[in-house]
Amino acid sequence: VQLQASGGGLVQTGGSLRLSCAASGGTFVGYGVAWFRQAPGKEREFVAAIRGSGGVHYSDSVKGRFTISRDNAKNRVYLQMNSLKPEDTAVYSCAVGRPIVSSVTQISAYYYWGQGTLVTVSS
Repeated sequence: VQLQASGGGLVQTGGSLRLSCAASGGTFVGYGVAWFRQAPGKEREFVAAIRGSGGVHYSDSVKGRFTISRDNAKNRVYLQMNSLKPEDTAVYSCAVGRPIVSSVTQISAYYYWGQGTLVTVSS
């Protein structure tokens, strides 16, 4: 499975972006898909995930501002990001795996990763 993230860009504080993760050579059906991000000089961190069952999970830092969704027919997962802040600036990557609830935030739970897309939020 190859993953391609897109939709990043430059936005002002308070603005919105929608990221898209597309799969080729496979399907998202039955798998969990997550978004992680990595800011310059920082470790990669969990942002949001949607499990194969449809259950969603968010980091505390984005809860209430970001929404993850999936369109199995289009083999895409989306991350709608609203009320963006400068601290949201990072490279955002999507990943696929079969995480259980207790492991959904862990990098090790995912075994396919796409190249990231850069999100820059100006103050």
